[in-house]
Amino acid sequence: MEEWKEYKLGDVLTIKYGKDHKQLADGDIPIYGSGGIMRYGERSLYDSPSILIPRKGSLNNVIYADKPFWTVDTMFWSIINASIANPLFVYYSICKKDFASLNVGSAVPSLTVPVIEDIDILLPSKATQDKVVSVLKSLDDKIELNRHINDNLEQQAQALFNYYFIDTPELLGEFSVGSLADAANYVNGLAMQKYRPISGEKGLPVLKIKELGQGRIDSSSDFCSNEIDSYYKVYDGDAIFSWSGTLMVKIWCGGKCGLNQHLFKVSSKTTPKWFYYFWTKHHLDNFIRIAKDKAVTMGHIKRGELEKAEVLFPNNSVMKKLDILMAPFLDQIIEKECEIRKLALLRDTLLPKLMSGELKINDINN
Repeated sequence: MEEWKEYKLGDVLTIKYGKDHKQLADGDIPIYGSGGIMRYGERSLYDSPSILIPRKGSLNNVIYADKPFWTVDTMFWSIINASIANPLFVYYSICKKDFASLNVGSAVPSLTVPVIEDIDILLPSKATQDKVVSVLKSLDDKIELNRHINDNLEQQAQALFNYYFIDTPELLGEFSVGSLADAANYVNGLAMQKYRPISGEKGLPVLKIKELGQGRIDSSSDFCSNEIDSYYKVYDGDAIFSWSGTLMVKIWCGGKCGLNQHLFKVSSKTTPKWFYYFWTKHHLDNFIRIAKDKAVTMGHIKRGELEKAEVLFPNNSVMKKLDILMAPFLDQIIEKECEIRKLALLRDTLLPKLMSGELKINDINN
């Protein structure tokens, strides 16, 4: 059995400080802060694989960069000791670590170089690291490919919708004018704190604005009772509209869950999903403006705004022809998103087992 050696992260990484970016002209090099990419500049700080660790702010947002980059002073970057470590193996080893628990700041969450350098990390041989990385990276690459495909599918579907309904509606022939309220049912969620799981039941994850934004349920998600009315249960492929706080419209593919208040589940028995999804998206910018103008503590829109939002309804014959054109886009997007969720679950299941040596590459191959 291969021996895994224990190191301090300081043996594996040389931590470097980010620099001010204001003097950089615009370009195509990503500039990272602790929240992610801030902008793109003309020059890089480093052009080899590196692990970026927040110095201040969102301490758990650890990033792997394998292309030229720049970091600002809220984000550490690192030079990796390639003689003992595969950069991606190190990233996979620490990406799930709770760096926020190492916070040494008061008003602003902060990390220091000594704190990071003192973190323990287990490493097998470089050959084993390379094999582990190959397995995990293949899953990440497939996830990234699916996301890229879905971005393209969404753009194509959006372009077709705009072409027929926004730019050249005369191509629809005769059409009637109605509203979003005529196009679909907008079912508001429940105050799920009143519907906790009954004693002994596992319950359903609760879909809130946070989960909708990230596209998935996580370990901090709340749970509600399975006994809630089916009106308030959400399934893969449902269109969800967040109408309060952070306004957004998304197709949910994060698994079965319960719909929280401040979210509409959008559905219809008379119009296709793509129709009410893209019409709701079309009015989103205006809804955001309305919510911002009305904001006191948390901006929102009222149901009456749905009745004011204009929608063009083609006749049944044209709608059927457009459905043949448009529906496959959403079907493929939903299929790819569900595949992403399954791949991410597989990766996250394998990750700790491979990183600890509990699971061997041969076990996977067998």
